[in-house]
Amino acid sequence: MCGIVGYVGQKRATDVLLKGLASLEYRGYDSAGVAVVCDGELMVTRRVGKLAALRDVIDAAPPQGTTGIGHTRWATHGRPSEENAHPHIDCDGALAVVHNGIIENYMDLREELTAAGHAFTSETDTETISHLIEACYTGDLTSAVQAALARLDGAYAIAVAHRDHPGEIIAARKDSPLIIGIGDGENIVASDIPAVLAYTRDVMILDDGQVATVTAAGVRVVDLSGAEVTPERMLVEWDLAAAEKGGYDDFMLKEIHEQPRAIRETLLGRMGDDGRIQLSELAMDDDALRAIARVTIIACGTSYHAALVAKTLIETWARVPVEVDFSSEFRYREPIVGPDTLVVAITQSGETADTLAALRTARQRGARAISITNVVGSRVTRESDGVIYTHAGPEIGVAATKTFTAQLAAVYVLALYLAQVHGRLSVDEVRAVWDQLQAMPDVVQRILADDAAILACAEEFDSPVSSLFLGRGIGVPAAMEGALKLKEISYIHAEAYAAGEMKHGPIALITPEVPVVVVALQGHTYEKVVSNVQEVRARGAQVMAVATEGDTAIGKHAEHVLFVPAVPELLSVIPAVVPLQLLAYHVAKLRGCNVDQPRNLAKSVTVE
Repeated sequence: MCGIVGYVGQKRATDVLLKGLASLEYRGYDSAGVAVVCDGELMVTRRVGKLAALRDVIDAAPPQGTTGIGHTRWATHGRPSEENAHPHIDCDGALAVVHNGIIENYMDLREELTAAGHAFTSETDTETISHLIEACYTGDLTSAVQAALARLDGAYAIAVAHRDHPGEIIAARKDSPLIIGIGDGENIVASDIPAVLAYTRDVMILDDGQVATVTAAGVRVVDLSGAEVTPERMLVEWDLAAAEKGGYDDFMLKEIHEQPRAIRETLLGRMGDDGRIQLSELAMDDDALRAIARVTIIACGTSYHAALVAKTLIETWARVPVEVDFSSEFRYREPIVGPDTLVVAITQSGETADTLAALRTARQRGARAISITNVVGSRVTRESDGVIYTHAGPEIGVAATKTFTAQLAAVYVLALYLAQVHGRLSVDEVRAVWDQLQAMPDVVQRILADDAAILACAEEFDSPVSSLFLGRGIGVPAAMEGALKLKEISYIHAEAYAAGEMKHGPIALITPEVPVVVVALQGHTYEKVVSNVQEVRARGAQVMAVATEGDTAIGKHAEHVLFVPAVPELLSVIPAVVPLQLLAYHVAKLRGCNVDQPRNLAKSVTVE
């Protein structure tokens, strides 16, 4: 959830820390802080609120040290306050810790440490780590961290600095992402890649149970037993410019406009010269896939909506039964999965805690597992039998946009591949769908070229009591994603329903103060959707419809119509969702909301 940066080198540490934290502020912005080793002292500065408050204090009197750690927080244990902000120090103020994750046994450890004379000043689980390292410290900082970590239950990514160890940071992880940017005479610890891109694209990826001693000269990594290990290295393909606004007012708007490229690059190279879909990275041969009797898809949030689309596609094209489950619920029941089940984990970050836990449960029960993710080298890629990458590039805005449509492109590819392997679609049929899918970037570009009608529609959202999003068939997940975007960034309550379910309760909410947004694209359920629109209009609702270009009838049933190009029904979720993203964006901007950093949310959910 939160953002970690650590620096060892020749530059002034606070300059690197603040720049890195700014690039990670999408991961948390309740409070921020830094700790810098300077002239034999550990100087700690923390402030509540966004990073600007911390920057103002540091700019007034910046510490000159070249070793430091920093953190931007999304609160889990304890309210946002200066006491609860990171870094957290030990009793003597000799060492500082920044931490992402949740320590599950922190209360037992806190009681033990308090009884031993340690004084706590915060409500956080993280402070337990600093006191535990203090208790284990006898002069070797790496050994002290190893000993402390052996006693922790839960998830963590940590960076540790000590006043008696200038030029050294200790970093470690378990179930929470942490990388090290390898520079020239400097090295940078971070919880995500954007924090290091101003200095290097050479990245070391720490794995669970690995502890790194980081100096300006190099990095030494050991496991918890002390045995030296060699972590994975990668060269980041995108540069700093990809993680900046590039002239747009907001990251969210930039990323909405990057969707044609994200879709195009996710599809790139997937069709062979023989007219067959290529997914060699699944690491499963065709015979193994044909032996799959059922598919279970696990996901959270926006990725869950992509999973619902995948269900329709796979069942329609491959004729294989599909179950979709919230990752957070999957492992807390008795899921029926086994060797004949293909489990598909969809996660933008590849580090979503609930999805990783569900994936592990499925694999323990013998299921084969693949993942769809946007992050090369992320945890889910190492715990899956195969992976399909979405090539969306970095997404800084908290509300998912381009990563969602890239996920949709990936599930189209997967569904076509399964249909091909199971012999349900011929080569010509697969090729025909593929040619239509290849046109999606241009379809999205046409929608983005003129959003005047969407802005006019947004202006009608004048402090509504609530809003209702409706759709049928493939339009249901589009409606769900539209409702999620609106509530995430504008703070207007929005609820999505399959339109046929409206009469089973939600219609009681309909008043003139409750606008209804309907996905009403041409398809086999179109007439049913129109009937549902008439029902809400009869109760006084203002209707806004996403409709197919050339539909002259829909204007009789809706006050506002957002037209999108005509595409085959099963492909229509992509053009349907783009105007809903822009609708949410414009509504939020008109209400004065921060669309990139909506309240209470962070980009990557790495804790349960």
